[in-house]
Amino acid sequence: MPPAEDQETVHAPHGPLPTGGTVRPITRWGTPVMHRAQQPVTAYDEELRALAADMVATMYAADGVGLAACQIGVDLAMFVFDCPDDSGERTVGVVCNPVLTLPEGRDRQLDEAEEGCLSFPGAYVECARPDHASVTGTGLDGEPVAFSGDGLLARCLQHETDHTVGTVFGDRLPTKLRKKLQKIHDRAVEDFPPDWPA
Repeated sequence: MPPAEDQETVHAPHGPLPTGGTVRPITRWGTPVMHRAQQPVTAYDEELRALAADMVATMYAADGVGLAACQIGVDLAMFVFDCPDDSGERTVGVVCNPVLTLPEGRDRQLDEAEEGCLSFPGAYVECARPDHASVTGTGLDGEPVAFSGDGLLARCLQHETDHTVGTVFGDRLPTKLRKKLQKIHDRAVEDFPPDWPA
């Protein structure tokens, strides 16, 4: 997901994001890995940590707030994020094998806000999503992790978990909005060469 305004407060309940990674080209919608459920993470090793570091470096280079492994072409159910909530507090984390929980019944309120995707760069349209979300999964050492929040953070947790099951946010749009998103993307395509942001 693309960025919000930079905020000062950072919440890292499960530790800081890995550093020292290499920026990789971002995989685009239409590539098969983007449209199928990802393989579960089963090995918590240096290779996984290096992948997460590359994902973090790529997310920041693209000015994003979240990035899933499939967005750099890797078939693994994991994502990284650095995203503010409604209060402006940034939360950072890595989630492997995420499980999303959304409010139900009277607690479920939809937030109509613009959404974009680094794998379909330069295009934003409104997409309704629940205004609060929680995700559980495992961290880079296999330990349990849990994150929850509102505002952009809720949207980010939903958007990135969607990637791990092969859903892009365009799949959640009515046909008219999806066509609008495509037109905006087509106008911006020259600003994002195939190797962007590497």
